[in-house]
Amino acid sequence: MTDSTSHADAQPEWMRRQERSNLAILRLMVWISLAFGRRAGRLVLHGIATYFVLFAPASRRASRAYLRRVLGRWAGWRDGYRHVFSFASTIHDRIYLLNDRFDVFDITVTGNQAVLDSLEQRPGALLMGAHLGSFEVLRAIGRDEKALRVAMLMYEQNARMLNATLAAINPKAMQDIISLGQMESMLEARDKLDAGYLVGMLADRSLADDATVQIEFLGEAAAFPMGPWRMAAMLKRPVFMMAGLYLGGNRYRLHFEPLADFSQLERGGRDAAIRAAMQAYAEALERLCREAPYNWFNFFDFWKK
Repeated sequence: MTDSTSHADAQPEWMRRQERSNLAILRLMVWISLAFGRRAGRLVLHGIATYFVLFAPASRRASRAYLRRVLGRWAGWRDGYRHVFSFASTIHDRIYLLNDRFDVFDITVTGNQAVLDSLEQRPGALLMGAHLGSFEVLRAIGRDEKALRVAMLMYEQNARMLNATLAAINPKAMQDIISLGQMESMLEARDKLDAGYLVGMLADRSLADDATVQIEFLGEAAAFPMGPWRMAAMLKRPVFMMAGLYLGGNRYRLHFEPLADFSQLERGGRDAAIRAAMQAYAEALERLCREAPYNWFNFFDFWKK
């Protein structure tokens, strides 16, 4: 990790390249999947995945570059297709997860005891995720731990997209969302934590004006945003990595891992604690990418200077 931070002077690539979505197609997929089952819905996914592999060249190049890094070999068309199909599968499975159809899946959970132990000591904890696997799988933990409630910190534009998606899938599945970039965001997050919520955010993409830190990730330095970690330090809560890894078929693994405990932050040690937490996050993210390489869903040049 370098000692310098930088401010992007233009919109990051992920914001310039909007994720493609079509609510009419999504509603059709919801109807097919709920009426005829997951297997029928997945047949349609193959056509969608093939379309994007063939007709989204920029995303295909980014996918191939990432896969070469994580696999340590040339990534061919079959790898690219598997990458896109994994992404499509997690999007499709939202239909069932948001309708509480957990019986459709084989979901294992690792590391959750550390989160439960933390909540026993003090209400509230932060979950740092990434565009890795499925965040919606987190809903499944409620089957066994009914007291766990989750709120998401999201940028306003992403929050609007998510709300539209949720409304198309299941209007009753609307979740607690706190919009980032507003004066009251920190107060809302603090209130949720005090009420015992797990507050989650994705820490692998930055906005144009975010300060970033260069951290080695999959063999080359990449810019990770400081914003989520500054907020975590101000909220003074334990922080856990969270990832819902898609393992193929109907299998998922929900993974939790301690990253930092800002509730124990010493005076004057804030910057060092933030940098240590970011390093731990990047290392955990790299390890999870190597364990489940087709789960990384940042289809742009993550290492672009």
